[in-house]
Amino acid sequence: MNKQVMLKNVLVLTIFVLVAGKSKGFEQEPSTRLLQRAEKNLTRTIVHDVFSPPVASRIYLYANAAAYETLAMGNTQYNSLHGQIQNFPDVPGIQNTGKVNYELAAVYAFFKTGGKLVFSEYLLKDSIEVILADFREKDRMVYDNSLKLGQMVSDSIISWSTRDNYALTRKKRRYTYSKQKGKWTPTPPGYIDAVEPYWSQIRSVSLDSAGQFKPVPPPAYSTDTTSRFMKEVLEVYRATQKLSKEEIAIASFWDCNPFYLNTQGHLNFATKKLSPGGHWISIVGQATESAGKNWIETSSTYLLTSIALFDGFISCWDEKYRSQLIRPETMINAYVDEKWRPFLQTPPFPEYTSGHSVISTAAAEVLTALLGDNFGYDDYTETEYGLPMRHFASFKNACNEAAISRLYGGIHYRSAIENGQVQGAGIGRQVLLKIKLKR
Repeated sequence: MNKQVMLKNVLVLTIFVLVAGKSKGFEQEPSTRLLQRAEKNLTRTIVHDVFSPPVASRIYLYANAAAYETLAMGNTQYNSLHGQIQNFPDVPGIQNTGKVNYELAAVYAFFKTGGKLVFSEYLLKDSIEVILADFREKDRMVYDNSLKLGQMVSDSIISWSTRDNYALTRKKRRYTYSKQKGKWTPTPPGYIDAVEPYWSQIRSVSLDSAGQFKPVPPPAYSTDTTSRFMKEVLEVYRATQKLSKEEIAIASFWDCNPFYLNTQGHLNFATKKLSPGGHWISIVGQATESAGKNWIETSSTYLLTSIALFDGFISCWDEKYRSQLIRPETMINAYVDEKWRPFLQTPPFPEYTSGHSVISTAAAEVLTALLGDNFGYDDYTETEYGLPMRHFASFKNACNEAAISRLYGGIHYRSAIENGQVQGAGIGRQVLLKIKLKR
């Protein structure tokens, strides 16, 4: 027996010892913090692997669909996604597994699904061993059945994910930049190629099509200082010249740029950061814990928010590569001040509409419907990145701050922010209209 097999056997035995030997069944219901910890570990893996914001939203969607679908099997008050979402599988139930612990099965399904969608699956394997040990299930048969069910659900969700056109978009030809004036080109310091130019071809969940909430066109490109477009360019320039401490704090808190590139002379190195979707997944965990939600309530909140983020990126990216609008940095350097740099680093994709404005508003619509219009909370998401906690009086208060942060950061015009929020609100309402989880 080689060392790798021996180590695996030791880990399995350790888990069994930890989960066995006290009273039959659970000593107490497992805390929903176990699900929150699972989400955090998936987020850390996503950050480690430097996935783009759209791709990160895809990982959250399928992992949370697996967890929710497992829990819904054991709760007659909640509906399956089967029959509500196009081509969603009829996931096999407990008839083939025997008695199970649904919370344990859900966490296992979450990890197994997430692990198939990231590069560094070994990071999640470490998390599985630790978190599963917190389940105090004495009956080994129930424990094994639970993992078996979790695996079955994960297999079904992964099979469903393979038909969302993601693999096909990996094979597309390299993006060709438009030579027309006013069209987007890569920006300093990295001049990174266009990110996910074919994301609109990904299969949506609640949307009829990527263009269902197509926003109004951006202001017409012009270098005339009296034009609406140039007035918005100058607004960005002037706003960033006199940022207050609060505006700097807002821009920094909502930066969420996984592509941040540090430059020191000829040396370039990346700083790994949270994606916008990852920030809202963190908010879900903090808010549901504060509200005292149970397992199925917490999981359904993660799921609906994940769908809003996923469809939000599809809709937003559809518009970004339709309008291909030039970024403020390029305009200001060419026509206003060649030495100007935005407070935040410009991300590598077209300007219109603002992705953070779209997905934040979509997520806020869902969370407001589920947890309340005036749900106040403290957001500690960015503390591990050295930024202080911020308090929000409501989810809409938070999404409005996230949206305007893009102006303070110097990376979006006002039209992209305001029209992006209209776009996001429509997507959030569509998610709530299309998908009914609770009976």
